[in-house]
Amino acid sequence: MDVGFGPDERILWPASVLAGVAMCGAVYDLTRRVSSRCFKGYDGLNEMHKVEWNNRGFSTFHALAAAAVSFYLLVMSGLISEDAHRAIVIDRRSWLSDAMFGVSLGYFLTDLAMILWYFPRLGGKEYLLHHGLSMYAISLALLSGKGHVYILMVLFTEATTPFVNLRWYLDLAGRKDSKLYLYNGLALFVGWLVARIILFVYFFTHMYLHFDQVRSLFPLGFYSILTVPPVLSLMNLLWFCKICKGMVKTLCKAKQSASVKTD
Repeated sequence: MDVGFGPDERILWPASVLAGVAMCGAVYDLTRRVSSRCFKGYDGLNEMHKVEWNNRGFSTFHALAAAAVSFYLLVMSGLISEDAHRAIVIDRRSWLSDAMFGVSLGYFLTDLAMILWYFPRLGGKEYLLHHGLSMYAISLALLSGKGHVYILMVLFTEATTPFVNLRWYLDLAGRKDSKLYLYNGLALFVGWLVARIILFVYFFTHMYLHFDQVRSLFPLGFYSILTVPPVLSLMNLLWFCKICKGMVKTLCKAKQSASVKTD
């Protein structure tokens, strides 16, 4: 594996990781301050609920940033365009993808530290597996300079996280019967289907069509790209089944509520 650790990377990578950690701390504190002033029920929450409330604040912020940067690089920048670059797809990278990967590493490190500290109240073993695999894949892409396109596709799946977090907020606030809860559930279903199911189909199709390039990866990278994405895809599929069950339950409840009001 050729480690692209040049003068620029010596500054950019550590700085972006530290920026990710600092972002988590700043947004955590900002969420606490804003929630205490703007939401009456926040101060009445127990300490663990406050911790998770604030944790989901920086989780949402990172998800929006990661999804926006990934969308820009994949769709708008021409990074994966066949005509825009001479380099093969597997070798394409930019300073922005390096910086985003560093920030994401900082986020996953911070979130993982909190999960372990409060384990299992902020998440169970599946979160440890998800974060561990994510950090491993991102670190490998950073150090090798390979496969940035595929990491960006996976990072874009973070676009569903704000819907997951809003669902939790509404549930904790006792708003499960509200229209916002229903609409958010529908948005979560559609978003998950597009970003974590259909996108992974495209991911594996893209890998298949460019498999000659994938085979040119160093051994660890090659075997990692054959194993890590399928595991993440399976986890997404299992979570999607839970989302479908929850959506059906919510829709049935909403239908029953509407029937009662009509009668």
